[in-house]
Amino acid sequence: MKRILLILAVLATWQQWDRIEPMLFGKPQQVAGQGEVILYSTSWCGYCAKTREFLGERGIPYTEMDIEKSPEARRAYDALGGRGVPVLKVNGTVIHGYNPQGILAAY
Repeated sequence: MKRILLILAVLATWQQWDRIEPMLFGKPQQVAGQGEVILYSTSWCGYCAKTREFLGERGIPYTEMDIEKSPEARRAYDALGGRGVPVLKVNGTVIHGYNPQGILAAY
């Protein structure tokens, strides 16, 4: 029984690491870059929400395009080779999925 509880605690910690990390190590520093960030997303996507939170915490301005509500957004998403959400275009670099390191590297 103790092993099951330990496994559940580890899984819960892993799933919520983005919220736990700032409490342990302090707030992340603001990114000093200047660039254009476009987020192609949907309203129901959990990784899109994590991406919004990541960008907001670091003060990175972005434009969000909902691919289910805007035909223009859907066409741009398809042109970028979209095969899941989120898809980001950061200074011309296309990033598929939730990828904080990729976002910071491209920004």
